[in-house]
Amino acid sequence: MMGAFLRERKREVWLGVVLVGTFASVSYLYRVRMDAVTYALMLSAVFCLLFGVPDFLRFVRKHRELVEAESGFLSGFAKMPECETLIEEDYQRILSKFYEALLETDSAGRIARQEMVDYYGMWAHQIKTPIAAMHVLLQALDGCEFEDGCGFEEDGEDVDGSLTSVQGCEFEDGGGPLVSVRGFTKEMKLELFKIEQYVEMALTYLRMEDMSSDLSFEVFSLDSIIRQAVRKYSQMFILKRIGLVYVPVELKVLTDEKWLVFVLEQLLSNALKYTLSGKISIYLEDTSCQTCLVIEDTGIGICSEDLPRVFEKGFTGYNGRTDKKSTGIGLYLCKSVMDRLRHRIWMESEVGAGTKVYLSLGRENVRHE
Repeated sequence: MMGAFLRERKREVWLGVVLVGTFASVSYLYRVRMDAVTYALMLSAVFCLLFGVPDFLRFVRKHRELVEAESGFLSGFAKMPECETLIEEDYQRILSKFYEALLETDSAGRIARQEMVDYYGMWAHQIKTPIAAMHVLLQALDGCEFEDGCGFEEDGEDVDGSLTSVQGCEFEDGGGPLVSVRGFTKEMKLELFKIEQYVEMALTYLRMEDMSSDLSFEVFSLDSIIRQAVRKYSQMFILKRIGLVYVPVELKVLTDEKWLVFVLEQLLSNALKYTLSGKISIYLEDTSCQTCLVIEDTGIGICSEDLPRVFEKGFTGYNGRTDKKSTGIGLYLCKSVMDRLRHRIWMESEVGAGTKVYLSLGRENVRHE
């Protein structure tokens, strides 16, 4: 603190040194008695202390007040120290106007974001109604029997999978390739499931900002959490004919159930999306750090140069450029949620051999001081 004070008053210090040097030099040249010079210097030093000590104390007090004002910056300028010079008044006036403008901008931004969140939240809930209706229609179509042999036929020359005619029922652009009822409903179910997934991802993305207030940590059975995610994607496993290898892990973890289920759902979704054939395995593996939950697939894999960036927001990599519908948001959300839960996530992958996602669900002990 003393060093900072002297640096701020360096001009006054150098002026004092120059004056003392001048006084001593003149006294020496005119052969003034040294005891008189010493006495004069001692008196000067006393006067300097009388003026310097209060100045130093004011400097310390003002520094502490500014530090307190910095810590409570969001509450305004009520704790700013009193101005002692015109320059300080100018600075405080500029800061006050800047702070008021900042508050207005922040308020407008919060209102705009809240309006956006409200709108998309309403949209996400409203879109679930037609999705549910489509599910009902597909279930009815699955159980429908066509009379007089009227049904969907399959043509060996099917090119684009488009539905153009039914036996006994002609569509406008008839004459094209035909698909079976089963193939048609299968594709519809897959696309409908993707719509539901995108809606849930949009809601989760909007909730991420206020996630901390939604967290509820308890000790849960990891098997129960895994089964919830697998149950949601069971139909996708069946429709895509992908095998699932899962042996109960019999482990309990301290976490937030809802958010960890979301992470597992996103990882299963990615595994199913990029696995054309083979299987997806869920198991525990002992790593150098600790026991981790592993989700492994036999999919197309990830390029080694893309691996360090897979958790970045909006990054899609080579696979994303191949699949134009990839958003690069899913893994970013997974990493963000795992960080908030104080868990860890990382990936290993080889092109053409598949991908392994590691979830370290342990939590560091917090030391209270």
